Amino acid sequence: MRVGVLTGGGDCPGLNAVIRAVVRKGVTQHGFDFVGYRDGWKGPLEGLTRPLGIEECRGILPRGGTILGSSRTNPFSIEGGVEQITANLAADGVDALVAIGGEDTLGVATRLADLGVRVVGVPKTIDNDLSGTDFTFGFDTAVNIATEAIDRLHTTAESHHRVLVVEVMGRHAGWIALHAGIAGGASTVLIPEQPFDIEKVCAHVETRFESEYAPIIVVSEGATPIDGGDMTLASGEKDAFGHVRLGGIGDRLANEIEQRTGKEARAVVLGHIQRGGTPTAFDRWLATRFGLQAADAVAEGDFGTMMALRGTDIVRVPLIEGTGELKVVSAEEYAEAQVFFG
Repeated sequence: MRVGVLTGGGDCPGLNAVIRAVVRKGVTQHGFDFVGYRDGWKGPLEGLTRPLGIEECRGILPRGGTILGSSRTNPFSIEGGVEQITANLAADGVDALVAIGGEDTLGVATRLADLGVRVVGVPKTIDNDLSGTDFTFGFDTAVNIATEAIDRLHTTAESHHRVLVVEVMGRHAGWIALHAGIAGGASTVLIPEQPFDIEKVCAHVETRFESEYAPIIVVSEGATPIDGGDMTLASGEKDAFGHVRLGGIGDRLANEIEQRTGKEARAVVLGHIQRGGTPTAFDRWLATRFGLQAADAVAEGDFGTMMALRGTDIVRVPLIEGTGELKVVSAEEYAEAQVFFG
């Protein structure tokens, strides 16, 4: 059997670990031949391939990014795109496809599976917002990077008696902000699921200074004020899946706090630092197990499925379970962090 592998969407620590595991098990235990598709769905759409075997996967376990490249190409937004993909898969002699990606990449995989393409999905996103799985690889790395940044910023905030607003990734789900905020001892955490009241945020700032500690506020890029304001946009441009680029809520919030409280406030935007670099041990472990299970799913003909972590077990669920709706922070989970606000 010849199997294609692609990685789509934003780069994510652990992608190479999945590729390595799929290939190693596929070759040694199932006798598969592999082809790597370059740059996400652009690869099968335009016939962009590269060799992919055990030799090409040596030494990639600790590497960040993806040796296959990535893109946000959406074949369903291109006229004739789906037909071109199926034609190229046939021309390349590819019998099955392993798609590694997040909401958008696996959304395409779900629709292709419905059209008869033999595809298996592996969930990837630093945002941890895919349903069907307890955790996605990349999330732990992003949280650790954000937490280390918060730890370091505490010293600057205390030295200068300054409010520091730390903007982290999270378009519609605040998992990174919640976990990093709790782990880093933030005085307030603001997430997209819970619109914030700027008056209460400023009250938390004042309370923090009264206790002779400088506040650290962690905010997801998609957080919005309770008065119905929109998400802060870095630009009005949209990608192939209709997403606008967010950014700027940190600066917007810092300016508002400074004006209302008279306290000096600065914003720190972590941006793509969160998704870059070497994956943590947990993400290497999880990504490897996902890859091993994906190879077995292909061998068993269990297509239209996605690998998922349930407790400590790797299970297979229908692709639609991972892409049908986003997994967001519940009010109960957010309430745990609120104990430490102020």
